[in-house]
Amino acid sequence: MIKILFICHGNICRSPMAEFVLKDIVRKQGLADEFVIASAATSTEEIGNPVHRGTREVLRRLGISTAGKYAVQMTKKDYENYDYLIGMDRWNIRNIERIVGQDPEHKIRLLLEFAGRGGDIADPWYTGDFEKTYQDILEGCQGLLKTIAKEQGWGKLV
Repeated sequence: MIKILFICHGNICRSPMAEFVLKDIVRKQGLADEFVIASAATSTEEIGNPVHRGTREVLRRLGISTAGKYAVQMTKKDYENYDYLIGMDRWNIRNIERIVGQDPEHKIRLLLEFAGRGGDIADPWYTGDFEKTYQDILEGCQGLLKTIAKEQGWGKLV
């Protein structure tokens, strides 16, 4: 079982978008039973709030539901519970490191590293551009799945 936790500041825009995009991709690949995929926040600001309407709308158009998802905060214990702790931007990475401490297993990564370009996924809370955020997240999630497939020896995915 491969366990992935996507993390952003509030867990209402980017990290839940990544969570549900990757869940959709692995389901379509017939790999859903191989994964535990979740998302969390580094802050307490949005805890208990639903996914932002902008994220919900982008995903709804794609036939992806976020029903039942409410913002939660990550904990130090998440380092033990997940194989990958994926931040959306460098600020998230600093906050993840502050929460979990050391990263001896190199679990903490930026999502766009898996797209081969690094960099930050812009926060649509500020930009208002949920479509651009989706495109970056999709590219990162596809790259992440390719990386995992290679590590697991699954061969090439569709």
